[in-house]
Amino acid sequence: MTEHDARQRVESLCDVSRETMVRLDHFVGDLRKWNAKINLVSPSTLPNVWQRHILDSAQLFPLIGDESETLCDIGTGGGFPGAVLAILSQQTIPRLNVAMIESDRRKCAFLQQIKARQALSSQVIPERIEKVEPLSADVMTSRALAPLKNLLGYAHRHLSPDGRAIFLKGAKYQAEIDEALDSWWFELQERASETSADAVVLEISNLRPRD
Repeated sequence: MTEHDARQRVESLCDVSRETMVRLDHFVGDLRKWNAKINLVSPSTLPNVWQRHILDSAQLFPLIGDESETLCDIGTGGGFPGAVLAILSQQTIPRLNVAMIESDRRKCAFLQQIKARQALSSQVIPERIEKVEPLSADVMTSRALAPLKNLLGYAHRHLSPDGRAIFLKGAKYQAEIDEALDSWWFELQERASETSADAVVLEISNLRPRD
């Protein structure tokens, strides 16, 4: 997939305006500038930033739901998927508040600049996930942060009772699901990833710990 193809796929998949695509272009520009000073993403991925990071994050957007009001993105890092989802939601889900939890203060400084420059309806929380007060979010997202078993512990803390978790996972996802089922009950929907044949998007609901 070329960068042009990836950009077009974001536009069609998320059904967003040209203005929103320009906002994403500005975000990519800021990411490149900041990445020269701090390691927001691996430099080797920058030539394919639209496929590796923007589209990979944006594929979660259609799953959020128009009725959602709060989204919690854990381990946001350089803005993936949280900042991308916040930018995409500005016009189509304007009431959505995105809370981005990231413990690295330098990455938080980048996220704060993106929030200010893009006038995002979002929060940047510079703290470890387990230390943040429960957020009662409608949706939780995460990418490449921790094993599913651990992610579900965070989800149980920060999701509302009817909330859903949407996680991007790699090739070993089935082993992670099997491990998580030892400790948790949940309903699961699996979707193929837009960016990798080995990856999946896991949508989890009705989460509760096993007795």
